[in-house]
Amino acid sequence: MPLRLLPSTLVDRIAAGEVVERPAAALKEIVENALDAGATRIEIVIDGGGRRLMRVTDDGSGMSAEELALAVERHATSKLDSEDLLSIATLGFRGEALPSIGSVARLSITSRPRGADTAHEIRVEGGVKSPVKPAALGFGTRVEVRDLFFATPARLKFLKSERAETAAAVDAVKRLALARPEVGFTLVTDERPPVTWPARTPDASGQRARIADVLGQEVGTNALDVDGLREGARLTGLAGLPTYSKANSLSQYLFVNGRPVRDKVLIGAIRAAYADLLPSDRHPVTALFLDLDPREVDVNVHPAKTEVRFRDAGNVRALIVRTLTDALTAGVPRTASTAADRLAQFARRDFGPEGHGAARPGNYDWTRSWAMPQTPDGEALLPATPGGETLPDATFRGANATDFATLPADGFREAPARFDVGPPGLTSGGREGALGLDFAPSADARANAAPAAPDLMERPLGAARAQLHETYIIAQTKDGVVVIDQHAAHERIVYERLKAAMERDGLARQMLLVPLVVELDPSDAARLCERSAALGTLGLVVEPFGPGAVLVREVPALLGGADVTALVRELAEHAAEWDDALPLERRLLHIAATMACHGSVRAGRRLKVEEMNALLREMEETPNAAQCNHGRPTFVTLALADIERLFARR
Repeated sequence: MPLRLLPSTLVDRIAAGEVVERPAAALKEIVENALDAGATRIEIVIDGGGRRLMRVTDDGSGMSAEELALAVERHATSKLDSEDLLSIATLGFRGEALPSIGSVARLSITSRPRGADTAHEIRVEGGVKSPVKPAALGFGTRVEVRDLFFATPARLKFLKSERAETAAAVDAVKRLALARPEVGFTLVTDERPPVTWPARTPDASGQRARIADVLGQEVGTNALDVDGLREGARLTGLAGLPTYSKANSLSQYLFVNGRPVRDKVLIGAIRAAYADLLPSDRHPVTALFLDLDPREVDVNVHPAKTEVRFRDAGNVRALIVRTLTDALTAGVPRTASTAADRLAQFARRDFGPEGHGAARPGNYDWTRSWAMPQTPDGEALLPATPGGETLPDATFRGANATDFATLPADGFREAPARFDVGPPGLTSGGREGALGLDFAPSADARANAAPAAPDLMERPLGAARAQLHETYIIAQTKDGVVVIDQHAAHERIVYERLKAAMERDGLARQMLLVPLVVELDPSDAARLCERSAALGTLGLVVEPFGPGAVLVREVPALLGGADVTALVRELAEHAAEWDDALPLERRLLHIAATMACHGSVRAGRRLKVEEMNALLREMEETPNAAQCNHGRPTFVTLALADIERLFARR
């Protein structure tokens, strides 16, 4: 087949395959044009996932009739003052979006610049342009796209469901709205009521307010402010608490000079900053804004402009890792507030109107309690009358409230003494009730023997009051309750000590009086001995001791009385998972995390009050103490308001 020039309509459709891969991509290009035009208010309408209709109306600078005719020509743009592509300050710059959309859809553009007496409109259907004609519109521009891909029906089969395409389009709008808090947005779809995000101030407070508007108040409540500067690059925004994580990375919103991006360098840096705080299958929630000299970043490396290339990627990565690490380790430990919300939802589900408890303020029927005493005939016994008689249940239910108006104030005083849980004949000192429940206390209440010191109540984690099941510490603060997992909390403390010792001058070793022989699978023993140098860096000295065994001569002094045999066996099991491609530092941290798990207070150990309070104080001073090495929360905070909601008091 001989060489030939392709017709312009076919060229436009080929270009549309790169720029307009789905409705969300076309919508993103149109909204970016509105933002580049200086709009302060943008209204977006989506129907049929964007395939049937997308309409964007803005109050930007507008276009004259001559500019409208040029707007649908390829590579016509007003955003490049010169031929310098290394200093791009606008979202768009190629001049490809509108002609590409017009080649595969029915495109209509109506615009009126400020100061003009009338608006003008141009239409493009399947690449065929109509003449510019007068139209009616206020100041600004309206872009309407109908029947997307009608000119290329084969593309329709590659689209997802309308709901999925709508979700993708909404996500694109959300990212642009986050990038420009000073612009008001109204979003209308066929699946949800209209949403309006009012314009905010273009500063840090406005940025946080817009994040709460778009992503919800929950994100703002469970995120930390971020602000860092390094060699001319600045990072601001919000970083989610490690205990407030997601199953995928879709909740990571990243912006470079106000441009929404999905860049591998940025995502990798975020993952590195959270490496010690999250399990591998969880992802943090972030809204990060990176600002730097436009000449330090190339935005012309991807057709959809969602990827960028940094001149000094190492500086950007270091800025993100250091800034996020500082934000996550600063201040007192915090956990996500969603834990209390989940507990309240659980209580409503199991004890609400649909459950067996029906706990609503004002309508609790205490006479239906399973603890209600009964007469020999099976009727419930109720409080005594002034004459000393006890009314059966039927008598009480047939009475009116006025019948008891003459009762003295102490007419019900003796009632609690009659509420024996056990069956008739069983004294109140019995160990089991009528339902076969074991009423033996499961908590060590010795912490409540003396009142807590007022100064401890003012501390972030409060004062220890009890220990439940030899695993969970109950602490009281001035405005709530804290439940602490003693093993997870101490595990993080030991891990941070190991890391600090590694960075400072190495871990102190403790030589065993009698070397310990640990028997292993021959392959596990061989793998462990191959990594003896890394283990030695952390104070664990092992050497081969025949086939299927290793000899332990020294252990880290920080681990104290840890079960060395169990530690060595677990390290041997995980040795196969240690990726040799990982930096030595990361492999050492993996080993340190395993050591910390075995060197911490175990669940099932009863602690004294002094030990519990000492653990709380150490947690307050330890970085990242809100989650253990595996990413699980170490404590849950319940404010008094949360507890009152559980008991339907508010």
